[in-house]
Amino acid sequence: MDDEIYEHLKAEFPEFDPAATINEEEMKSKSGKERWRKFMMAYEKKVDDYNFGTMLRISPDVEYEQDTTIFGIAITPPFPRMQFYAIEIARNKAGLNDWIYEKAQKEGKK
Repeated sequence: MDDEIYEHLKAEFPEFDPAATINEEEMKSKSGKERWRKFMMAYEKKVDDYNFGTMLRISPDVEYEQDTTIFGIAITPPFPRMQFYAIEIARNKAGLNDWIYEKAQKEGKK
C-alpha cells in the first residue's frame, strides 16, 4: 500500500519535494484543497480512518512541537489522515526520517 500511495502522490503532486518545508497557505488554498480532496478520496474504501484528523510536521528535520506542527488541512471536516501517510511515506522513501530512528537507537543505549 505504501508504494501505491507514494506513486499516487508523485502523479498528483509532481512538484512535491519531501525535503521542503510545507507551505501551509498553499495547501489551504482553494486549488490546494481541491487537489488534496481528489487525492484523499481515492482511499475512501481502501484505508481505514483515511480522513481522521492528524498532526503533521512542517519539515522532515524537526520533531513534533507547537511551532513545527500543523493539524491536517481542512478539506472536509474531519481533517485527512491521508496527507500524513502520503507525506511521511515520501519522506521515509527519501531517507529524511532516518535521523529519528538513529536518535532513538542512541537513546535506547543509554
